[in-house]
Amino acid sequence: MTAQPTLDLPAGVTITGAVQPRFDEVLTRDALAFVADLHRRFNETRKRLLALRAERQKRFDAGETPDFLAETRHIREGDWTVAPIPADLQDRRVEITGPVDRKMIVNALNSGAKVFMADFEDASSPVWANMVEGQINLKDRWANRIDFTDPNNGKDYNLKDKPAVLIIRPRGWHLPERHIEIDGEIASGSLVDFGLYVFHNAKAALAQGSGPYFYLPKLESHLEARLWNDVFLAAQNALGLKPGTIKATVLIETLPAAFEMDEILYELREHMAGLNCGRWDYIFSFIKKLARNPAYVLPDRSQVVMTKAFLNAYSLLLIKTCHRRGAFAMGGMAAQIPVKNNPEANAAAFAKVKADKEREAGNGHDGTWVAHPDLVPVAMEVFDRLMPQANQLDKKREDVNVTAKDLLEVHQGTRTEDGFRENIRVGVQYLEAWLRGRGAVPIYNMMEDAATAEISRAQIWQFVQYGVELEGGIKADAALFKRCLPEEMERVKTELGAEAYAKGRFPEAIALFEQLSLAPSFEDFLTVPAYAKLG
Repeated sequence: MTAQPTLDLPAGVTITGAVQPRFDEVLTRDALAFVADLHRRFNETRKRLLALRAERQKRFDAGETPDFLAETRHIREGDWTVAPIPADLQDRRVEITGPVDRKMIVNALNSGAKVFMADFEDASSPVWANMVEGQINLKDRWANRIDFTDPNNGKDYNLKDKPAVLIIRPRGWHLPERHIEIDGEIASGSLVDFGLYVFHNAKAALAQGSGPYFYLPKLESHLEARLWNDVFLAAQNALGLKPGTIKATVLIETLPAAFEMDEILYELREHMAGLNCGRWDYIFSFIKKLARNPAYVLPDRSQVVMTKAFLNAYSLLLIKTCHRRGAFAMGGMAAQIPVKNNPEANAAAFAKVKADKEREAGNGHDGTWVAHPDLVPVAMEVFDRLMPQANQLDKKREDVNVTAKDLLEVHQGTRTEDGFRENIRVGVQYLEAWLRGRGAVPIYNMMEDAATAEISRAQIWQFVQYGVELEGGIKADAALFKRCLPEEMERVKTELGAEAYAKGRFPEAIALFEQLSLAPSFEDFLTVPAYAKLG
């Protein structure tokens, strides 16, 4: 039996998570000292910015709506561009995303996509072992020892020549890493994920013609982008890297950030690679930020589409803003996955993806996201056909004029009991899988992650708060939710099979989903209270 390693910890650092084989390879004394230094320098600013989020939310709850900032008009009107972007990020036409387990990493790097975003955030459940093993796997990628044999089926997984470019998504500023304490304080998940990866892999990635590249999630202001920029400067200085070596793509997936795209690009201009339309989180953020305002109740999720209303406006503004500044404008996620044993449904799913990608490429996006390797060729065909060059930075979209009113336009559509019930099924099933350590979950032929579960929960909360009248005259209230919840769980039990259902963590997931859906105040992120239930 392999002896469990012991860790050599720097002063002030405590590890409360179980130490498993190979954990000592990433949780080294020097790496943890590096993370601790980042924490000591930047955690107070992080907490202050989170407090500013809460203060701003109170103003939204009182009826204020987001707008472009008067004090940064000079940045929006200024004539500036971002620093040059590395050669291996010039062509990003198809990016695949997924969690940081070993099999996913190899399959994604081999998928034929130009980029793989290895995700410590919404596609991963932050079980301690998931987070540390993810760091081990990524370190192995740059050490050229990511190949492995699956012990369950004996299948070999080997990295091919010309793998996808690797970009890492650390957790958002709001998420803690409760298994690491620094000077008695719980560490920031963002700084842990970023710090461990850049410490171990920046120089190895550079030596192999790439670099330390990151996707930054959940930003709500240019001040939060400024904090990341300060972290990058400190990390580069400590590691002896040239200024501007780290490159970041920021997900515009919160409503306030859509009003500060220029400012976010500006704050990170020496480290900037682009912005991305994080559409699912953006829908969630739209509901959340305006949840107390009855003028902004959305129709069923299936009717909140990219071709209309606030989603169309924000994607066009993102393209125009990025291309004016020399940054890439990335499209959103195709959440569809192959439908096995149903050729007609499979063809319909692929046709939806194709149409979505044709919209993105036609509008001027420089690339897009998919969640499954089988969708890489579908998206690639569209961008190869409509974007034969490496990117579309020359497509300035000066014809686009998006106002604050456009960014707040609500989709027209219906609110139905079927949609209400589907939100219950999707939300509970995702949360149950998340509690079991899985962050990307196929549900009803879609790859769901935390963002889509958040939409389900947020819509139910808002419908119940306002007693929204659904089609047919039924009122969405707590009584309806309590009637639908057990009925929909019986349906899920039938779909999954009683045995599989019984083996899951459904009682906990149901209780938490009900608590969050009916709470008098809106919980910012379901992942925060759920995190307390993880190992």
